[in-house]
Amino acid sequence: MTDPESLTMDLPESVDEPALRRVKTVARVMDEAVEIPGTGIRVGLDPVLGVVPGAGDAVAAGISLYIVAEAAYLGVPLSTIVRMLANVAADAVLGSIPVVGPVFDTFIRANKWNASYIEEFVADAAGDDEGEAVDAPADEDDGPVVIEITEE
Repeated sequence: MTDPESLTMDLPESVDEPALRRVKTVARVMDEAVEIPGTGIRVGLDPVLGVVPGAGDAVAAGISLYIVAEAAYLGVPLSTIVRMLANVAADAVLGSIPVVGPVFDTFIRANKWNASYIEEFVADAAGDDEGEAVDAPADEDDGPVVIEITEE
């Protein structure tokens, strides 16, 4: 994942650049804010919150859901949103195991993974705006959910 202050791609005008920066910042703080001296392992707030039984993992999952909500706001496809929710659920469930949960939280970086899914989506959208082909077939309906309400 890149530095939250720098976006290495030219973003389409329709992309909310501050939202991307917020997502990347939250992911960095939750998953890899500081390095454990002498190990090369980076940890964030997620394993620290996981030390508090039950409530800590619930708070961490709530913060992780912010990234998923921003992804939905940015128009990330539903299939990717479901994958992101699965990452958050796995992080919360494994992180809530007594004693070893914080160890899982150190190595399961759901927020970083979810931020990278958003970056991939934005990169594909930037490619679309430049007329480049994307990997997904054109007939695949994988876009955001739209609910239309009409009066009859």
